[in-house]
Amino acid sequence: MNFIYSRTYKALVTLPPILWVSLFLHLPYLMMLLHSFWAVRDGVIVDRWNFDNYATLFKNPLYLQVLFRTARIAASVTLLSVLLGYPVAYFLSFHAGPRKEILYQLVIVPLWVSYLVRGYAWKTILGSDGVLNGFLQYLHITHGPVSAILYSPFAVVLMLTHIYTPFVFLPIYASLEHIPRPLIEASQDLGASPRKTFFRVILPLSLPGLLAGATFAFVLSPGDFLAPLLVGGPSGTMIANLVQSLFGAAYDWPLGAAISVFILVITVALLAVTQRVEKHWSFE
Repeated sequence: MNFIYSRTYKALVTLPPILWVSLFLHLPYLMMLLHSFWAVRDGVIVDRWNFDNYATLFKNPLYLQVLFRTARIAASVTLLSVLLGYPVAYFLSFHAGPRKEILYQLVIVPLWVSYLVRGYAWKTILGSDGVLNGFLQYLHITHGPVSAILYSPFAVVLMLTHIYTPFVFLPIYASLEHIPRPLIEASQDLGASPRKTFFRVILPLSLPGLLAGATFAFVLSPGDFLAPLLVGGPSGTMIANLVQSLFGAAYDWPLGAAISVFILVITVALLAVTQRVEKHWSFE
């Protein structure tokens, strides 16, 4: 039994995961960082150290336009996912009663469906001959198919909101479930209205879950390249599609690596900020 608490045993247990993470996570990150300082000359990647790739990222208006569009789409997806996920989580936690389990399963069912299946489903719904256009024409709201619905930023936001709302719902629901019910009963006993109880007790105590869910949506959305590819079109192109193109047909790995490093730095900074805020609002 003493061997379990020895340094040798601890080293044998921790060494494999550390090596795995270093080999398949840290090493690729390091290679990407090195590539971001290299250049392409005559179709060949050369290790000529420079900052031209980062300068190109901020000087080229195309890249800046795609960056701002990606930020707008990510913010819209985050806002809509929170507006959809929080009320559902609140209802399931406090008002669902015996139907809580079945309703919970219905909310997370989309996670069991393939990403591509959901993507092509939205493409079918939003298409010129799709369900949405047929419904609008049936109600005589439009006199013909509205082609602007599909292959637009709106379609990308709609699809990503559908995909990431369950990821926002889950941490919010977990935080609401961990709120001690006696606190809510005490608030009601002291004469607080349901509205005051929500804003002064429930919402502050659920903020860690709310921030975690919003972070999930905001961080995952910019890295999604299938949704813009399926329903976005040229006007819905996001930064991930740009990186995919640079590592693919354009064969400009250094510039693609520079953009990836920039997005990684922004993501890590955002995670650090949200972690500090979550610790500040966490309930012990």
